[in-house]
Amino acid sequence: MIHQTRDAENKRASSAATSGWIPGQFFAGLLGVVVVIALLWAGFIYLRAARSASILNAIVAIIWGVGGIGALFYVSNTLIEALPQKSRDRIRPFLFFGPGVVILFLFLTIPTLITLYQSFFNNDTTRFVGLSNYIATFTDRSMLESFRNNLIWLFLGTGFCVSFGLLIAVLADRSKFESLAKAIIFMPMAISLVGASVIWRFMYAYAPADQPQIGVLNAVLTSLGLQPQSWLTLQPWNNLFLVAVLIWGSTGFAMVLFSAALKGVPGDLLEAARVDGATEVQTFFAIIIPYIQGTILTVTTTTAIGTLKIFDQVFVMTGGQYGTEVVGTEFYRQFFTNRNFGYGAAIAIVLFIAISPVLVYNLRQLQKQEGF
Repeated sequence: MIHQTRDAENKRASSAATSGWIPGQFFAGLLGVVVVIALLWAGFIYLRAARSASILNAIVAIIWGVGGIGALFYVSNTLIEALPQKSRDRIRPFLFFGPGVVILFLFLTIPTLITLYQSFFNNDTTRFVGLSNYIATFTDRSMLESFRNNLIWLFLGTGFCVSFGLLIAVLADRSKFESLAKAIIFMPMAISLVGASVIWRFMYAYAPADQPQIGVLNAVLTSLGLQPQSWLTLQPWNNLFLVAVLIWGSTGFAMVLFSAALKGVPGDLLEAARVDGATEVQTFFAIIIPYIQGTILTVTTTTAIGTLKIFDQVFVMTGGQYGTEVVGTEFYRQFFTNRNFGYGAAIAIVLFIAISPVLVYNLRQLQKQEGF
């Protein structure tokens, strides 16, 4: 009888722990959340007030930030564990993706709304000017030149990246040196766009014919008895030379995705086509292309987004001079150099609107492929 009573009490306690809520643990967890947030805020105030930007401050900021976020997750989970089971299951997912949503809201949504608001005002955002900034965006000569150059980047950059990536993936897939070939093509992806731009700027470097050539291309030309060329100032071809750097750096990205997609094409389907007398070209266009169509669209839209918002490469190599201005560099020049905040904000919104349809389409394609 005594054992039965104890078993009943243990079951009630266990049931309370799993289905009911635990007041003591709940308030302890709530207090822990408040204390951790207060400590994180105090650390932020201290680091912001620190006058010396020393390595020690950077180390303290990293440890404080990572440790604080870890502690915040721990006490938040303790707080959630004190709730009833149904509430736990509903709230726990927000613990993990909630901070990301908050960060996106603070550092993406709010700045976008502020930029949209500023785009309807004059250069110092003190006087409402309506759509004047947007009208200037589509009538100013430098902006029209920027739009033209962005279209060059969009069609040539995207087209060649996708084409070369697919071609290399197909050829490497049939080679016994597949791993080596793919590693070589993918290697530029390990370099940032800024780093690649600096490398290629040296390769395009120009010096008069009577002086030593540090640029690889001009060194080759002079060794053949030809005149060196100022590649980055040679209009309008300099835009093509800049796009070539993007193709060199991004083809590896396309190749890797296409290579993975090609591995998924059924071998028996290809073999059946060859038995029926189809050539390799016919097999490629009739079977392989339709089978990897989703991947082609995803790679194309992803690359297109990158070309539409290109900035760092142009800024490093030419600074947007010599007819190479793009929308990104024009925005930078208006907003940060000329301090024309209203006009610069309008340029940013136009660029955002141009990218949004491609981005939405890309996300829908990923959703169809169960990418997320």
